[in-house]
Amino acid sequence: MHVHEHGLAHSHTHTHDPDETKRILNRLSRVTGHIEAIKRMIADGRDCSEVLIQLAAVRSALNNTGILILQSHLSSCIVEAVKENDMGELDELNKAMERYFK
Repeated sequence: MHVHEHGLAHSHTHTHDPDETKRILNRLSRVTGHIEAIKRMIADGRDCSEVLIQLAAVRSALNNTGILILQSHLSSCIVEAVKENDMGELDELNKAMERYFK
């Protein structure tokens, strides 16, 4: 049983494909490395246009990672929540999507 800040209690398990989890973590590690490289670019006084291009690449990588996480969540956690008639989990997904797509 899990109680969220909105007061709805529900139980859910987050069982994701380990290979998928590894792919997501690898993507995030690459993003982290890319951000460190951007920090070095700024410290080295690189051209602002180059920095902005690299920031756009990081933003795109994060967006794509978010989509992967959403797809994984839909295919595993949400499928289970629907089977269990767990409306709280669906409410949480809606809130997360509202924030993600703002």
